[in-house]
Amino acid sequence: MTPQAITADLFPDLPVFAPLEKPKPRKKPKAAASQLLPIQALEAPQAHEPEAMARALETHPDYRVLRRLTPRLQWAHTSDTQGALRLRVVVLDTETTGLDAGKDKIIELAMLRFEVDLASGLPVGEVQVFDELEDPGMPIPAEVQALTGIRDADVAGKRLDAQRVADMLDGVDLVIAHNAGFDRPFCEARFDLFQDIAWACSFADMDWKVQGRSSQKLESLALELGLFYDAHRAEMDCHALLAVLTAPLPKDPASQALAILIAASRQPAYRLSATGAPFESKDRLKARGYRWNGEQRVWQTRIGSDAALEAELQWLREQVYGARQASVALEQTDALVRYSSRSGDVSQRSL
Repeated sequence: MTPQAITADLFPDLPVFAPLEKPKPRKKPKAAASQLLPIQALEAPQAHEPEAMARALETHPDYRVLRRLTPRLQWAHTSDTQGALRLRVVVLDTETTGLDAGKDKIIELAMLRFEVDLASGLPVGEVQVFDELEDPGMPIPAEVQALTGIRDADVAGKRLDAQRVADMLDGVDLVIAHNAGFDRPFCEARFDLFQDIAWACSFADMDWKVQGRSSQKLESLALELGLFYDAHRAEMDCHALLAVLTAPLPKDPASQALAILIAASRQPAYRLSATGAPFESKDRLKARGYRWNGEQRVWQTRIGSDAALEAELQWLREQVYGARQASVALEQTDALVRYSSRSGDVSQRSL
């Protein structure tokens, strides 16, 4: 019995309707000849040369382009000044098993050696490269392996070539590292030669924000130049630092950080300890850039010149000590001692 018959049997008073017919599918209208795309337009576009595509894209205000850093090993720049003086510089980076130079060891040492024309502040000629691994005689911690990609098998049985290190440092006037306070103690613990060379720190000796950069981190500085690279391997960190040091500065495109660091390395520097500073002044000291030394229980800061020291002492008199009788501790260093574990000349200065 059909559904219609069953319904009529049970509900005789209901009207009977004919079943609905299933609608027939509509045919799509054919496109007019003028609407058809040519076959060529349906094919995949031809590939373009990547650099040309990047140049085209970076002209648009809504895009920024990053390029992989290409190490620069030759500088053609020469000074216009006859007999211009040159400085021999090494840019250096280390990878280590940890943070304590007293117990941890170097697992990678990289150096770039080049000459700088003091008239222009830029490198000239060839860049020599040193990059070697060393077996630290202990397992590399898992977090260091994850950060650097250097495994125990990579360094097994390897040792830094002392003669090559000596050759790279022979006659060098200045070593630059982006965290010299970290790298110098490790290097001096491994090779005494590093004790007899002046050092500069491109992190601490350079106020990048004053110069128009947004950060002091090396990777961020490179990114602002439109460069990316494989960080936390010593050689590439050195190439990135050299690129950053030689790039025009936003606030003064005619100058570069390399020349500023060279000039700073020739000035005395001071570690100033605000001895006996009142407790209520701690927020002002912190805002000023002082850091708390928990071991010595004193607020400290670094001063980069004699003029800056006098200005800082005046600020302490007015903003921290007031009418109190006070003296502060000064440790004067030059670039031969700075960032090492050795002390400079310590004295007291009355306010």
